[in-house]
Amino acid sequence: MKVQSAALAAFPRIRHAFFTREGGVSTGIYASLNGGLGSKDDPASVRENRRRMAEALGVAETHFVSCYQIHSADVVVPEKPWAREDAPRADAIACKTPSLAIGVAVADCGPVLFADNEAGVVACAHAGWKGAFTGVLEATLEKMESLGARRARTAAAIGPLIRQDSYEVGPEFVARFHEANHKNIRFFAPSDREHHSLFDLPGYIAMRLKAAGVGTVDDLCLDTYSDEERFFSYRRATHKGEPDYGRLIAAITLA
Repeated sequence: MKVQSAALAAFPRIRHAFFTREGGVSTGIYASLNGGLGSKDDPASVRENRRRMAEALGVAETHFVSCYQIHSADVVVPEKPWAREDAPRADAIACKTPSLAIGVAVADCGPVLFADNEAGVVACAHAGWKGAFTGVLEATLEKMESLGARRARTAAAIGPLIRQDSYEVGPEFVARFHEANHKNIRFFAPSDREHHSLFDLPGYIAMRLKAAGVGTVDDLCLDTYSDEERFFSYRRATHKGEPDYGRLIAAITLA
């Protein structure tokens, strides 16, 4: 049902999970632990799946929140839970309220969970290429600092996401990163297809985290695209011609 980061699991005050697609009630292309409120899955099934996730984190179903994600660098801070219809438009959440679980939904993008155990501050970020490129990771750290966290004490875990062997991109994508910083070329490898490259999203995320001063960066080294049994993948669903796809949830809370 979940995989975990050894770095985060070492903190006694922290509970976290990178939920897999296993252990839920959804069927068909959503089988089985689809947490995507924005998917076309049966809403009752998604609610039950998220209830199971909340239970696994040790919080009430009503105290498990996520945002309406827009591939931005925007970060919010909840002091109490919100209803789905009131979810803010953002891609990261920082929190110091105990027993309030915060989560992000992904299906190839990078889920990143953060924790400063000493300060009692946690965060989650939805870091696809656009969010990582435009600063969602740094913005999350800044928001954590406003709550009392320190970067040098913070551990960040990169969960299941699409990895380089599965992530082919076109020349305009490469050009965008190269124009921003010529050193970004190291995150691209040749593809079998002419004028295309393979992008190392987790490597790029890890670089941004380390450059921002994060004390510990833990990459779980799991590929959503290649591991169909455990993970949903937007790109795999697209390649298979499926009409929609399930969403994985990464979540964290202060016990």
